[in-house]
Amino acid sequence: MTALAALGITLATFGFMEFWAWFMHKFVQHGPLWFLHRSHHVRHPHPVERNDLFFLIYGAISAALFITGDNGGRWWFWVGVGIACYGTVYFFVHDVLIHGRLRFWKKSQNTYLRALNMAHKTHHKTTGRDGSAEFGLLWVSPKYLELARKKQLKINQEKIKNEPRAAEF
Repeated sequence: MTALAALGITLATFGFMEFWAWFMHKFVQHGPLWFLHRSHHVRHPHPVERNDLFFLIYGAISAALFITGDNGGRWWFWVGVGIACYGTVYFFVHDVLIHGRLRFWKKSQNTYLRALNMAHKTHHKTTGRDGSAEFGLLWVSPKYLELARKKQLKINQEKIKNEPRAAEF
């Protein structure tokens, strides 16, 4: 398999995973597997939640594709790479940045990351199975991007307004 084909399969899988995560979240996690996902919608003092089983499931699928993928010689090896890459991004964006499960990443000033955070907070406004919105992770509705841009603009204007000015001569 050529490097270009491997890259293409990996990127296509990564892109598909955003749709798949949205679909599974909306129709499965907020559906028949709510009993597992519910732990993610309620506050608790535990570092681990039942919802983390989904991470293990996708990790196992990715690992199986690696193991059976002939060390890169089979196309499904690269599907496993795409799933693993998406899972890594998901972990850092969702668990670290948005939910702060590891406290080494301060609030971002990046408009896109702020918009992601706003959309996710909208999703968590409901603690029940029904009534949620914004089920995706990386795709953000333009309305949140605009809200984040306006919020950042306001913060920047406040900083400028409050900066000490040099004495005029």
